[in-house]
Amino acid sequence: TYDGLVETARQAPVNGMDETGWKVGGRLQWLHVAVSAQVTVYAILPGRGYQQAVVVLGEYDGFLIHDGWAPYYRFRHAFHQSCLAHLLKRCREMAQIASPVAATFPRAMERLLQTGLELRDRHERGEISEHGMRTATGKLEAKLDRMLETRRRNAANRRLARHLEHEQLWMFTFLHCPGLDATNNAAERAIRGMVIARKVWGGSRTWEGARTQQILASVLRTCWQQGKDAFTRMVRLLCAPRAVILDIVPGAG
Repeated sequence: TYDGLVETARQAPVNGMDETGWKVGGRLQWLHVAVSAQVTVYAILPGRGYQQAVVVLGEYDGFLIHDGWAPYYRFRHAFHQSCLAHLLKRCREMAQIASPVAATFPRAMERLLQTGLELRDRHERGEISEHGMRTATGKLEAKLDRMLETRRRNAANRRLARHLEHEQLWMFTFLHCPGLDATNNAAERAIRGMVIARKVWGGSRTWEGARTQQILASVLRTCWQQGKDAFTRMVRLLCAPRAVILDIVPGAG
């Protein structure tokens, strides 16, 4: 069943990814999660780089939503969406502690990102046509270009500008592809419960325990995601006289 969930994630047109620390035998490892429309897959692996992400998604070529962590951009065949929630948070936090003059840039960038989200909402409500959406998106991207071309005297603003230049190509993918999430909230919600579990019992004692944890968590979270009862399915699976694949894997059951 777990292998079926992994394959479903790899074939899904959209995945959100995230990762967090996880202890195995008291040593730091990493828990990865991939969330698509149908399934959630967890994997506990000895690293948080591209090689570990590939273990989960393979050579993925769909839409990948994430927080801008550099290894995700090594999925060369994927279309990316950098999480706007992370960018907005950074801009707001910078503006709160900066001087009035220095705060001008992060506040302007925050307004630009909010404009992108408002444009998406207007299109979803039918207040703007496809053509209007494309035109407004082009103007938004042109404005971003102009803002990033300006040299910044403040060191914090220069760091923010460099980060935004790195993310620039993938900040407004959701406007070019209506229906795509602009944030990585789904993956972050999926990983939150595992973070709480780690804080309660510290992780896994062994790699066999970690493997058991990632399988059970994937099955339980996917059952919740699909609105299916996990308890009866687990009982059926454990009592089956031979190996079966649960019906949470599309096309199985």
